[in-house]
Amino acid sequence: MSVNQQHLDPDSTTDVEDVTDAEEELIKKCEEMWKDMEECQNKLSLVGTETLTDSNAQLSLLIMQVKCLTAELSQWQKETPEMIPLNEEVLVTLGKEEFQKLTHDLELALSTIQSKNEKLKEDLEREQKWLDEQQQILESLNVLHNDLKQQVVTFSESRLFNELKTKMRDIKEYKEKLLVTLGEFLEDHFPLPDRNVKKKKKSIQESTAQLITLHEMLEILLNRLFDVPHDPYVKISDSFWPPYIELLLRNGIALRHPEDPTRIRLEAFHQ
Repeated sequence: MSVNQQHLDPDSTTDVEDVTDAEEELIKKCEEMWKDMEECQNKLSLVGTETLTDSNAQLSLLIMQVKCLTAELSQWQKETPEMIPLNEEVLVTLGKEEFQKLTHDLELALSTIQSKNEKLKEDLEREQKWLDEQQQILESLNVLHNDLKQQVVTFSESRLFNELKTKMRDIKEYKEKLLVTLGEFLEDHFPLPDRNVKKKKKSIQESTAQLITLHEMLEILLNRLFDVPHDPYVKISDSFWPPYIELLLRNGIALRHPEDPTRIRLEAFHQ
């Protein structure tokens, strides 16, 4: 038995002082144990922050700590406080047991976290290896892309030039074919006045030798339009048959000069 228990007397003032001293000693011991527990928790947190750099791993650690603290709080709330005998040896023994239990729990938590850290390290090494492989593949593809790009540029320029030459040749052939077809159409449907007309049209017969066909008339107007675009008007000569001139004007193919009615031009359909 301790000295306090040997002199314990409920009716004396000394007894009350001894109880107060015992309570203060108990509180002091509990505070020291709590400080030790906080130091262990701080060390555990430091270990977690050194290795768990990933935000998901830190979140998982925090969630685990919250669950542990919540379970511990619930357990303490369920327990009913027991009267502890005011014996220093008993209090020290209980404190040691609680401290050992807490140390054991913290060691288990530390072991679990270290195991998770090892797994995270393995995952990180595997991901880093995969990343290195992908970077090597990307570098190889970039080199191949540059080589192919140089080949494609040379090939594309040559191919484009050949394609343009082919298109120009096709356009020229189509133009010639179109002009021939247009000439045949105009000669068939818009010929010069017949020389064997009636006598009342004798004046027309005499001037027929000087007239030009509608095809030739359109060629003159077209050449003037492209050769002298700033002044595309052509002077109406005696070789232009008046009915054809009227035909072109009425159908909007040709336009008369606003100030000189003896000059006409071809409508600029391409603009």
